[in-house]
Amino acid sequence: MGPIEARMSDFLGEHGGVAVIDGGLATELERHGADLNDPLWSAKCLLTSPHLIRTVHLDYLEAGADIIITASYQATIQGFEVKGFSQDESENLLRKCVEIAREARDIYYSRSCESASDYTGDGRILKHRSIMVAASVGSYGAYLADGSEYSGCYGDAMDMEFLKTFHRRRVKVLADSGPDLIAFETVPNKLEAQAFVQLLEEEDINIPAWLSFNSKDGVNVVSGDSLSECVAIAESCKKIVAVGINCTPPRFIRDLILSIKKVTDKPILIYPNSGESYDADRKEWVQNTGVSDQDFVSCVNKWCEVGASLVGGCCRTTPNTIRAIYRTLRSRSSALP
Repeated sequence: MGPIEARMSDFLGEHGGVAVIDGGLATELERHGADLNDPLWSAKCLLTSPHLIRTVHLDYLEAGADIIITASYQATIQGFEVKGFSQDESENLLRKCVEIAREARDIYYSRSCESASDYTGDGRILKHRSIMVAASVGSYGAYLADGSEYSGCYGDAMDMEFLKTFHRRRVKVLADSGPDLIAFETVPNKLEAQAFVQLLEEEDINIPAWLSFNSKDGVNVVSGDSLSECVAIAESCKKIVAVGINCTPPRFIRDLILSIKKVTDKPILIYPNSGESYDADRKEWVQNTGVSDQDFVSCVNKWCEVGASLVGGCCRTTPNTIRAIYRTLRSRSSALP
């Protein structure tokens, strides 16, 4: 095991073998009053209300998250330039995503040091522990803001060099901004996974990264590419320290973990959405299509039993979801021999 891989192994060891990832960002920002009706989505708050991003990060840390993911999923240099920002301004906004998450972690550490107890009367968790900041890199489809990260269909003219050129500077800026790892999220096809892995090598990026795919049938990734072939790309790269699934309905997760285990020994991460359907044309969630927090969390032990090492939530999950995951995992670890 190399030094980059050892960082995730050591981190998981400190957390009893399973660490908690945070939950949905956009809907929490909206709950705090943010208007995200914009192609930049959560990244719009970098411009209008960065304090709300910090608040949501803190909410998740106080709910038990061990890893917080930056608000850069839909933040791209190209997207900012369309809004009239220069390249330097755009790069500074990317750096700001990481800076805000690191500030939230510092505030949390300060609060946990001042707290007389790990658990407060109002349900907050103020337990001093290792916390990672993961710099989010969404797919090319996320930049398009047309739902194509849920289809992986970028057109026949798409090629590897285009994707690498699109992502290259953004990945480098985020990596140099001081995160603990890079989260390549909602990767919809094999081509983009290969592009990310090649960029890690070509740009000599020496912090850990994870690759997280999404699925709409519980068998393949959303483009129809083989999940096994996608995971094999992660397996081939020492800098990818975990691989898994995000933004996928909970009912598919167990079988997807079992498929991933056949291809890799790397830690498996899963952070499903609430199971709700998203209407990309209307840009809204279809009501009453998801599962309750109780049903979501009832699956957590099953996911860990079959091999998940990092567990959290994606779209439409909340700090309450993450708090329930944290408590479930804590009960599970105390029950182990």
